[in-house]
Amino acid sequence: MALEDWGIKPVVPISDEQFALWQGLIESRTGMTFTQTRRPFLEISLSTRMREITIEDYDAYYQFVVSGARGEREWVLLVDRLAVQETSFFRHASSYALVETHLKSLLANPQMSSINLWSAGCSTGEEPYSLALLVEDLLETMQRQDVFYGITATDISLPTLAKAKLGIYNERKLHGIPEKMREHYFTQLVNQRDWQIDAHLKARVAFAQLNLMELDKAPFGDMDVIFCQNVLIYFRRFRKRDVVSHLAARLQVGGILVLGVGEVMDWQHPLLERGDYPDTLAYLRIKLA
Repeated sequence: MALEDWGIKPVVPISDEQFALWQGLIESRTGMTFTQTRRPFLEISLSTRMREITIEDYDAYYQFVVSGARGEREWVLLVDRLAVQETSFFRHASSYALVETHLKSLLANPQMSSINLWSAGCSTGEEPYSLALLVEDLLETMQRQDVFYGITATDISLPTLAKAKLGIYNERKLHGIPEKMREHYFTQLVNQRDWQIDAHLKARVAFAQLNLMELDKAPFGDMDVIFCQNVLIYFRRFRKRDVVSHLAARLQVGGILVLGVGEVMDWQHPLLERGDYPDTLAYLRIKLA
């Protein structure tokens, strides 16, 4: 039986010209590149959204997206479809182990009174909440509850940020969290399927919309830790370098920039020194500008 017999319209193939047009728009606005290997994903994402709002032509949808206030609102929804949101708590264990080691060295200084962290490309919140869990547990272990900490969490997608702010995750999402942490910092909801993160930890995380292509507008600085993983994988090489250079400028001396392994190759910065860390890509800021 054909899809049409079930009332399901097949995906309309996107022409080479239309594909190039959408490629250019998406990259210019978000930095994300869509190569030929990702063409089917773009085709399905666009056609699905077009079907929802009863637009049947890729060109007509393009004109709708780039025109007026309604187009701006539609763009916000489309970006949410296009952004890769696969994430989990403590996704890359060795990176979090490095952050823990770094924070221990900072907290060993009795003069340390505050710690600032930034999750750049925070998706649905698992990454910044993982950092909050790590810091909270560390402060308790080291008996440094006198230290204030704050986590800035940014993402390009407003719908994704709305999910992150709720701090609610199903049982499957919590598998990466040690049992002791789960019992201490999460509350099971009445539906018996979902868990909500502790209000105190939620209060330590400030979520904000930010496009990595517009980091020059970001009012953040003096960060002790910047965590940016699984975000730059679809950026062109020169854009990756621009982004990480902007992030580097937001570190204070002694702060670390933690990136995804293999996401940035052969990059150097005069203010940073690459660390020799196993299975982790990270840089330490060693001097002022």
